[in-house]
Amino acid sequence: MAETKTNTLEYDEALCNDCGMCMTVCPHGVFADGERSVYLADPDACMECGACALNCPRGAIKVDSGVGCAAAMMIAALTGRKEPVCGCESGGACC
Repeated sequence: MAETKTNTLEYDEALCNDCGMCMTVCPHGVFADGERSVYLADPDACMECGACALNCPRGAIKVDSGVGCAAAMMIAALTGRKEPVCGCESGGACC
């Protein structure tokens, strides 16, 4: 069975210099420190806020911020909803 991605997060380990900025700014613990570079500890937890990509000095991380659950959370906040509606009800790992 083919693996289904739950978000747009892309990480190029070859570009990583292990500075740790992604671990510092990620609110969901998606990244962890490895021996020579950071690795994706929990990629499904990514809410696509874009903080990691913005703070990566080597461009090792790409994510379409503002899509997926991050967008749903912003819309919920702006419209006064208590809970975001982003498709997580169907078993996705987001939100």
